[in-house]
Amino acid sequence: MTQTVTLQYLFDPLCGWCYGASASIKTLAKHPEIDLQPMATGLFSGTGAKPMKSFAAQAWAMDQRIGALSGQPFSDDYRTKVLGSADALLDSTVATRAVVAVSESAPDRVIDALVAIQSARYKDGKDVTSAAVVAGILTDLGLTDASARLLAADDPLLHLVESRTAAARELMSAYGLQGVPSLIATVNGKQSILDASALYSGPGSILTALKLA
Repeated sequence: MTQTVTLQYLFDPLCGWCYGASASIKTLAKHPEIDLQPMATGLFSGTGAKPMKSFAAQAWAMDQRIGALSGQPFSDDYRTKVLGSADALLDSTVATRAVVAVSESAPDRVIDALVAIQSARYKDGKDVTSAAVVAGILTDLGLTDASARLLAADDPLLHLVESRTAAARELMSAYGLQGVPSLIATVNGKQSILDASALYSGPGSILTALKLA
């Protein structure tokens, strides 16, 4: 009997390193022997949000490093419209609500939604701190229930986001994890931390570590 591996993926939708890992994560999510569980940490939401202009140059330099390692593009539109916007915030509140909303109505589409939000930001230079923009992205994916719920921002959704992100942060704390992306694998009841930096060169090293290569 085939053993399913549970892989908890800790991320923030506006984390550049998580965007760099997205192609590998998408492949792992489709693997028939992996139960990938996306867990948004809320790293850049709420009190974690900050003005983009205060570190735009630093962010662009880091983005170039991420792009070189992963092959993921960071466009000129992103540089000018997102990093270059005078009043832009690094604030993942809306994007985090979106992926949680998708997890409720279409749990098998969470990674699709996450990748689309990341692409909209880093490739298309769209403002994914806007609920209207992100709702449009979800609608384009056919995730109309999640789109409507994101716009409504109903109390049950907000409470669910709060509880989910708190659980993700508690998990990070329990394992001494300092940032995202992070991966926790459970095989035969035994949990272990995987080297998430391996994601930037493709899913192969992770599959090897899980004995699924």
